[in-house]
Amino acid sequence: MSTQRPAAQRPTTELDARYSSALNPRPGAGDVTATEWAEAQRRLEAAEIFWVATTRPGGGPHITPVIAAWHDGVLYFSTGPGEQKARNLAQDAHCALLTGGNSLTEGFDLVVEGEAEPVGDPAVLEEVITAFEAKYGAHITSAEGTFHGIGDAMRRGDDVLFAVAPVTAYGFGRDGGVYSHTRWGF
Repeated sequence: MSTQRPAAQRPTTELDARYSSALNPRPGAGDVTATEWAEAQRRLEAAEIFWVATTRPGGGPHITPVIAAWHDGVLYFSTGPGEQKARNLAQDAHCALLTGGNSLTEGFDLVVEGEAEPVGDPAVLEEVITAFEAKYGAHITSAEGTFHGIGDAMRRGDDVLFAVAPVTAYGFGRDGGVYSHTRWGF
């Protein structure tokens, strides 16, 4: 188990014109630019549902929805130690977390790629549990909440908390049909 928090980094930012309206301009799209990392972070903090993609031992994909919290430059999610994603990560820590919408002409999708490390430091664990409680509120803190007791489950080890420090991230913007594709490298 990891005992240190992964270091937050300031990424390089680039617009990929091949997949942006910059290459095939539409009205109002002539000045499309890369999305700033600060905006991506704001969206990571606000997103409620993420999809985590891991690799099965045979090489096939496994994708499932999770809740996650962005804290100190790292994306955190948890799962039971016997669940498929935890078993996959034990053999191959590479993963991606995705969030966004499903509209063709509006929204912003994010993909964060990195390696999932179990959190072993009790101080970091408590900070992240606090971040989950602040973000999801009654869903976690109320006895009627969907994920009530998840913090205690993490403390007991019944739920493993994973930290994913971004290695590469992608942002796919769609604003009135104006498309942008931003890549951040860490």
